[in-house]
Amino acid sequence: MGTLVDDIGSFPLPLGINRETFNKAYKLAREAIIHGSDIKKDDFLVKNFYAVTLDSFKTKISSGLDVVNYPLQYDGMRQVGDVIHMAMAEGSFLVEEKKAFLPEVHLITQEAKSLSEEFGKKILLRVSLFGPLEQYLKEIGTTPYSDVLESFAETIQHFARNSILNSKHVKTAVVSIDEPSFGFLSIAAGSDLIRDVMEKAFDFQGAVRQIHLHSSSRLPDLLEVGNIDVLSFEYAASPRNIEGVSRKMLEDTDKQIRVGISRTDIDSIIAELHEKGVTEPTVEQLVEGEEAIKKRYVSAKEKFGERMTFTGPDCGLGSWPSQEAAQLLLKRTVEAVKEL
Repeated sequence: MGTLVDDIGSFPLPLGINRETFNKAYKLAREAIIHGSDIKKDDFLVKNFYAVTLDSFKTKISSGLDVVNYPLQYDGMRQVGDVIHMAMAEGSFLVEEKKAFLPEVHLITQEAKSLSEEFGKKILLRVSLFGPLEQYLKEIGTTPYSDVLESFAETIQHFARNSILNSKHVKTAVVSIDEPSFGFLSIAAGSDLIRDVMEKAFDFQGAVRQIHLHSSSRLPDLLEVGNIDVLSFEYAASPRNIEGVSRKMLEDTDKQIRVGISRTDIDSIIAELHEKGVTEPTVEQLVEGEEAIKKRYVSAKEKFGERMTFTGPDCGLGSWPSQEAAQLLLKRTVEAVKEL
């Protein structure tokens, strides 16, 4: 299997789209879908959610990615957290399966045929969502309650299962559960409980099961999770991450790896440019050159060989100043890999 280029998910809103209006439309769209309404019949939802999400997804596809994450433009934690709050209001930490869906995936399902025809290919979709540990840290804290953790894990499993598409037009190729705090801020739980929670969250079939991390410090806890296929780390802005991972570790546990090869830490990039006297950087200046991206890809590929099955940007692009800049980063990442 060759190395596929994907992205982590978040993406800027188009210029001129108000954040508060989009958030309102997103929540209303989810409520409408829960009640079986056709959101395409509501002009407000079409203008402020449907068209925004669809056009952003097309922009991402046009960058040349092999596997395209839906454009995550709503707050990633609230995307699942809002629905968890609905369940908590009814006395449960478990979201029932019919309410555990992503409005963006619903939209892509509706537009699958036209998307495939427009781009002349079957669309390979990546679905990302914040995981049970991240949600638990936000809602409960670091004290472990196994029954609550298991309910959060089952909730994430429901979201994942409802995101698996497989038609002649669109296929969910990857489902990624993101745990950015894991290894930094930890729930005071033993390794056995953490593994049980992750096994439950990843208990689904039909797509490659990826976990995205910002730290590799607690890697051993995840290598033993049988349901995880691919470990994903930042490398471009955090090169020390892959020092704690060897090809042999992956081979011994039959795991693959995704390595981030292009920087997305936009605040640091802007600060570095400012230090050089560039106070109003152009789109071209914000995105690093292909040669730097290519060099990282070669280095990571030499280390992990065929175990490196995915690559792409370090993290999401939601905080980038424009879709133009975000798309250019995606294009340069794709071109750097494809040239090799």
